[in-house]
Amino acid sequence: MKAINSNYCLILHKTTILKQGTVIKSTGSWYKVIDADGKHWDCRIRGKLRLAGIKSTNPIAVGDEIEFDIEQTKDDEEQTGVIKKILPRKNYVIRKSINLSKRSHILAANIDCVYLIVTLVSPQTQTGFIDRFLVTAEAYHIPVTLLFNKIDLYTAAELEQLDSMKLIYENAGYRCLTISAKQASSVEFLKAEIKGKKVMFGGHSGVGKSTLVNTLDQNLSLKTAQISKSHSSGLHTTTFAEMFELATGGFIIDTPGIRAFGLIDFDKKELSHYFPEMRDLLPDCKFNNCQHIKEPKCAIQQAFIEDRIAESRYLNYVKMMEEDEDETFRKDIYK
Repeated sequence: MKAINSNYCLILHKTTILKQGTVIKSTGSWYKVIDADGKHWDCRIRGKLRLAGIKSTNPIAVGDEIEFDIEQTKDDEEQTGVIKKILPRKNYVIRKSINLSKRSHILAANIDCVYLIVTLVSPQTQTGFIDRFLVTAEAYHIPVTLLFNKIDLYTAAELEQLDSMKLIYENAGYRCLTISAKQASSVEFLKAEIKGKKVMFGGHSGVGKSTLVNTLDQNLSLKTAQISKSHSSGLHTTTFAEMFELATGGFIIDTPGIRAFGLIDFDKKELSHYFPEMRDLLPDCKFNNCQHIKEPKCAIQQAFIEDRIAESRYLNYVKMMEEDEDETFRKDIYK
């Protein structure tokens, strides 16, 4: 009688189990996934996996709900998964890829709300960046709260500037709050708001995203870094997007610092719909196809003239309308 090949025995005992989970970390080639029982799995993509209609540098993003196979063998001690399918997304935050103008990068998916962290100094957040971020969130119906951080560091003049900026976005319909991410009492309200939700923290490097996560849950110890003194800008401490579960409930997606935010896949004819203060005035324009730049009897231009639409918001809208399709990450358009 012939001896049975040991490899054959291994295959004989091999089974495949299909599971569902949520991607909580992406490192480019491997993905950390949490299943319904709270167990973590290391998963990878086998072969090509692409989303219809999206030319993305990262086909799978943090927050994605996926189906994956666990290949089990009798002799296996360490088990990994193979991602088979991405379930339909309810939304996502997307921007142009930094190096590939016609490709996109998805920051996070299936988000209940976003907290955009803004600082006036160390580093300075420009209104162009804020408005591009808000336009993308509006396009995918994601609520955004602006958190103005580091208020404990501001001078009296900077606090006045802060009040002016807050007023601009409050008048546009956005919730604006002031915080100091290092002070637990300043951000205690977030624990209740986040409970049971998936939320994303966005903003430039150095605005305090990781510090805020650490303050909300002392069991977490995300790496933080000092501001670069030579450029007054943040140093990248979060390399890959990652989702963290708070002890008090809910998930926070901490994203790498975003230097610039390029719009992608936008129909310029619809851009004004993503500015809430403009959207309400659209029926008052004389022409249905009004682009709100040079057309006569335009309600948007009239509101701008009468200071009912902030100058920075209107000028940033005009810049977005006038950009070439392939124009991206030019320093002057993010001011």
